[in-house]
Amino acid sequence: MNNESAPSRAEKQSVTLAQARARSRPLTSAPIRLTAHEPESDATLRQAELFYLQKQIQAQTPMVVVLEDGEQVEGCIEWYDRNSIKLRGRQKTLVYKSAIKYMYKVGDQSA
Repeated sequence: MNNESAPSRAEKQSVTLAQARARSRPLTSAPIRLTAHEPESDATLRQAELFYLQKQIQAQTPMVVVLEDGEQVEGCIEWYDRNSIKLRGRQKTLVYKSAIKYMYKVGDQSA
């Protein structure tokens, strides 16, 4: 006689369920995408941003940049690229666009 018993139907089902759950779980979490790294799906929005920044550079408009953590940086925009903006104020500051909550002109205190 064989002392080892064959797995019951319930045991087979629980093993199969466990295997199915293990296959359906993602191995790693999804990457967090920063706004500056999003694929450019809306070309019109990108062009509007570039136009606004270029106008502020040409006019040397004093700006206030509010960062995600609430810190405020004041200065005129010197240049920009896809991921950052360089401000010239009391000191020159390079700010990542992904860290910017919003920005406004110094005279516009309603923002």
